[in-house]
Amino acid sequence: MKKKVIAIGLDAADPVLLERLISQGHLPNLSGLRNRGAYGRLKTQVDLCGTATDTICSERNWVIFSTGCYPSKTGYWDTAKYHPENYQITQDRNHKGESLGYDYQEFQAFYDLGAEYKVGLFDVPMSGVSEDFNGIQISVWGSHSGSHMDPYSTPDSVLPEINKKYGRNPLFKRDFGVWWNPNYVEWVQKSVQDSVSTRAQVCRDFLNKDSWDLFIAVFGETHSAGHDLLHFSEVDHPLHHSAKVSHTSINPMVEAMRNVDKAVGEILADISEDTYVLVFGVHGITNNMADLCNMAFLPELLYRYNFPGKVGLAPGKLGTTPPKQFANPKRKTWPGEVWQQRFDPNPIKRFLQKWMPSKFDSLLNSGPNPALTSPYELLKQGEDLAWMPNMWYQRLWPQMKAFALPGVAEGFIRINLAGRDRDGIVKPSEYESICNELTEYLYRLTDARTDQPIVKSVARTRPEGDYSDFKRPDADLVVSWHDTPTDVIDSPDFGRIGPLTYYRPGGHTSRGFLLAKGPGIAENSSLPEGQAVDLAPTVLDLMGADIPGHLDGSSLIKRSIPVAT
Repeated sequence: MKKKVIAIGLDAADPVLLERLISQGHLPNLSGLRNRGAYGRLKTQVDLCGTATDTICSERNWVIFSTGCYPSKTGYWDTAKYHPENYQITQDRNHKGESLGYDYQEFQAFYDLGAEYKVGLFDVPMSGVSEDFNGIQISVWGSHSGSHMDPYSTPDSVLPEINKKYGRNPLFKRDFGVWWNPNYVEWVQKSVQDSVSTRAQVCRDFLNKDSWDLFIAVFGETHSAGHDLLHFSEVDHPLHHSAKVSHTSINPMVEAMRNVDKAVGEILADISEDTYVLVFGVHGITNNMADLCNMAFLPELLYRYNFPGKVGLAPGKLGTTPPKQFANPKRKTWPGEVWQQRFDPNPIKRFLQKWMPSKFDSLLNSGPNPALTSPYELLKQGEDLAWMPNMWYQRLWPQMKAFALPGVAEGFIRINLAGRDRDGIVKPSEYESICNELTEYLYRLTDARTDQPIVKSVARTRPEGDYSDFKRPDADLVVSWHDTPTDVIDSPDFGRIGPLTYYRPGGHTSRGFLLAKGPGIAENSSLPEGQAVDLAPTVLDLMGADIPGHLDGSSLIKRSIPVAT
């Protein structure tokens, strides 16, 4: 028997913050759903050669949600793709939905249910449907995940109608400012509020205009707020004391979540009691440890490993008390802040680069063989990822035994393997010893301020003797970090790196959640801990739809809650 389901995603809304705000009375609508239904946490992991590894990449987790399959089955691991034939990096792109990071050809999205079910999709990140899809899909109107793509809809006419009636989303492709700019922080706060309000109106319009067997809407605003505003709500955040908004004493992160809670209540106001309601998040956001580690510390560490005695970025002296963290950065962008901390053997240049405007950067970074490529030069070359310090080392990759691929979730190390990578210099017989050596170096890294280890795990992605790339991550080693942020690290092997300026206050975690209410679901009950891969079979189970055999997860409702007959 068919049942209707409405699923509301809160992109990157962390359950730890959510539970705290519910207990403090800030989220009355979500609290009401919790009291009248079931709640549980999700923790999504992937198996990398026997190592259970948290998966915190937003786009990867959304593809897991849509397919109900792990990346080892779909082959989708990240938005950035490395090409071993030329050492180039390309990013996911789409044009009217024709080319996504994952194309849903081998494994169809679970909500693409054919003529029997009418489905509405609003801003489900990384979504994709076939020609047989029965319903409406609006993608990338206001998503943060996948914001390097273009908005589109199925049918094509729907998106222009929304833009005409409601306007374009104020956050889309604009929520990438810096925490030290109070004007940007205030703009984000206001734009999140406006975007949430508009999203609620669009959802209500669609729910009132048609009868949907399944309606999924995702709030990307929680993702934007988490990256930019989290330090306002977390007293243990290293940037908490730098968090300032001039016009109000209201905590912007709490206010953003309160606005989302209000919008959820408005969307569900007229929903019948026999409709299943799900509110979920496939991953969360917490104090950001990953950005500096993945994008700056790791590529610099590997530069020093490959070129003994050389330093590219932010040298420091082991055994000394680190300087204070950068609390009042001067540059307008984070790449500009990090770039002015590059090392130049010329002391005059080192002095000038801290104060020289970026438009004169080429004068300081001149010479036949500068160690790193300037982000400004990469921008001139049309490099999308010029802002990531990983890419400043790219021209050196063919000369390196191992290098750090760009990534915002985990640390990605590629071995420059002979016979696989164009100019590979590591023999297959040396592959295991290089991996072991790098792993030992990584586990010796410490936070220079606390002397605590910063590496949680180093996982292999390929079994011994099989180093091919098919459906595997581009990285040979995946580095996961401990949760406490740091701006300066020590390596007993390669020296100190930092301090460097913090980037986004909030960074991804593997924590998600599921809240469910509907017929037969016991009030104030608990769900078992699941994973993002379990959400697809859970939705299909509640709908009364067939659950395809290739799905890797299982229904969380069926596992924990007896449904009334």
